[in-house]
Amino acid sequence: MTTAQADSAGYLPPKTAVIVFLAFAAAYFCSALVRAITATLSPVLTQEFSLQARDLGLLAGGYFLGFAAMQLPLGAWLDRHGPKRVILWFLGLSVIGSLAFSLATSFTWLLASRVVVGMGVSACLMAPLTGYRRWLEPAALLRANSWMLMTASLGMLASTLPVQWLMPLTGWRALFWILAGLIVLSMVCIAWVVPPWNVVVPAPAEGVRPPGRYADVLRNRYFQKMTPLAFFNYGGLVAVQTLWAGPWMLRVAGYTPLESATGLFYINATMLVTFWTWGMVNPWLVRHGWHATRLVAWGVPLSIAVLAVNIFAGAATGWLGWALFCMSCSAMSLAQPAVGMAFHASLAGRALSAYNLVIFSGVFVVQWGIGLLIDAFQAAGLAEVASFQAAFGVFLCCCIASYAYFLSVNADNSPQ
Repeated sequence: MTTAQADSAGYLPPKTAVIVFLAFAAAYFCSALVRAITATLSPVLTQEFSLQARDLGLLAGGYFLGFAAMQLPLGAWLDRHGPKRVILWFLGLSVIGSLAFSLATSFTWLLASRVVVGMGVSACLMAPLTGYRRWLEPAALLRANSWMLMTASLGMLASTLPVQWLMPLTGWRALFWILAGLIVLSMVCIAWVVPPWNVVVPAPAEGVRPPGRYADVLRNRYFQKMTPLAFFNYGGLVAVQTLWAGPWMLRVAGYTPLESATGLFYINATMLVTFWTWGMVNPWLVRHGWHATRLVAWGVPLSIAVLAVNIFAGAATGWLGWALFCMSCSAMSLAQPAVGMAFHASLAGRALSAYNLVIFSGVFVVQWGIGLLIDAFQAAGLAEVASFQAAFGVFLCCCIASYAYFLSVNADNSPQ
């Protein structure tokens, strides 16, 4: 098979859809692995480069800074050139960034390489979601989204204990050569199986030409309704899962580095099962009226409650508390494909990328912001545990405010 052909309805045949999904999933696995690896490597990077909490937060957040910087041009390129061409160009950039990271001799070099890696993998979810918007039926699209995130959890799982086990054998620098090789293999798979892209031209029978600018996305009430939740709640989930759960276990709960890596392994294994479950039940939920907006409305208060308990418990909060927090936040993942479905297919790339920009801008702000707040509270005289609690308390307040805004906005065009 060299290219996949869509059927007469525009949807891919089931077997072809599975092969295309697996090719994209391989790239997203690599993206998630390189995204989360800083949590496991934080002890060795902190020691080798004398990093403070704000430096660690900025280093992890640099990935998301590069990621977010590419989202607006990415959306336009996806709509114009299609997922296949765009993701291959971007993944080539991530290979360069990974190799550069392995050669770093200073924090500035580390940070710059991390930003380049983030830019390079920024199409790994948006490209397939843009394709799925055209190639899959709505229920299958929701399932594919959840299972893409399950693949991400598998990548994050690989970034924990497997990385910890490999470290004595390879050192952290060689790990990034291995990562670059895995990304190249995923590029070969995508080039082989993903179908070509034809620009969608709306039929005259549809009436008024659909909007085609980012301004139309930003003015959309449903997009506006979901934006603060994407920034703080969803961005905070990724920030905790990919970084701050690790330092919390080390510096608040008193875990050893191996225990922390094991805890991260359990957290990501929990999220893998969670997203697999969402993929299984989503078609049933859609048939019974449980659309994404309704699920988010019920899920976010639970995540806020779990976060408050974790903060209050302090040193008693270990991997299980953060696993429960991440699980309770997972309903937010359903908002992403819902935003894509709220727009015409010709605008799906822009809508999805604009929403992703909000998410990963939030990840960057929350990751770095928590580090800045921890250092600031310690400078003000608070103990280390109290500083972590105070910093996460500020994050909690932001999550509560974003949910209040979500409830206040009435959006008539939410997908049902």
